[in-house]
Amino acid sequence: MKPQYFLSSFSIFLLFLHCANTFAQSPAAAPAQPPAVVASPPAATPAQAAAPHGITNVTKILEKAGHFTIFIRLLRSTQEENHLFSALNDSSTGLTIFAPTDSAFSELKSGTLNTLSDGDKSELVKFHVVPTFLSTSQFQTVSNPLGTWAGTGNRLPLNVTSYPNSVNITTGLTNTSLSGAVYTDNQLAIYKIEKVLLPKDIFAPNAPAPAPVKPAPEKPAKEVPEVTAESPAASVDISSALIFTRNLVVGSAGLLASAMFSL
Repeated sequence: MKPQYFLSSFSIFLLFLHCANTFAQSPAAAPAQPPAVVASPPAATPAQAAAPHGITNVTKILEKAGHFTIFIRLLRSTQEENHLFSALNDSSTGLTIFAPTDSAFSELKSGTLNTLSDGDKSELVKFHVVPTFLSTSQFQTVSNPLGTWAGTGNRLPLNVTSYPNSVNITTGLTNTSLSGAVYTDNQLAIYKIEKVLLPKDIFAPNAPAPAPVKPAPEKPAKEVPEVTAESPAASVDISSALIFTRNLVVGSAGLLASAMFSL
């Protein structure tokens, strides 16, 4: 009985030593980590702010529609593209643009655009922009002549006439009609035209100034011919004097003879 009890006790002792050794060799538990703090992204600076939405880009509209390459090039070279962008952003009245197609420019005399100065090119583009939004129905009631960005006056006339199925445009040098709407909303209307609108201010020569009136030359005084002894008039006058003298002498002699006879 005692040997069995001794073996059991010894086995329990060995088991205790093994467990104690196992726990001593196991690594210590890592200390609890504090919760990670996630940094919030920095606030956007003004340069990173998103671009405003809703501003219409005229050149993008024309590029998407196609066939307006030359007009787009003029808008960019004259800086009128930026002017349109600013106007659409700030204006409350909107804009109307008459956009000539590439075929419209091809009808111009070769080299026409190259002969224009930068100022004339800018004026040509502005002549196609009306500083107010016009729907197709508003052409029926609009007053002529239309004012454009180029200005108004006898040298910049732009008149429209509305018919049931068309709208005619005249400048005094160009006569054309709207051939369709490229884009329209409540702020911007772009209409396609098949001829370039030519303002008189650029393409009609100014009337020459009248030449100064020259004073009429003074008529020379009529010269009276000098009477000389050799002139016919002098001969007539001398002959008359001689005849008068002869008659006087004869008459005197007759009177003297009569007087003597009476005595």
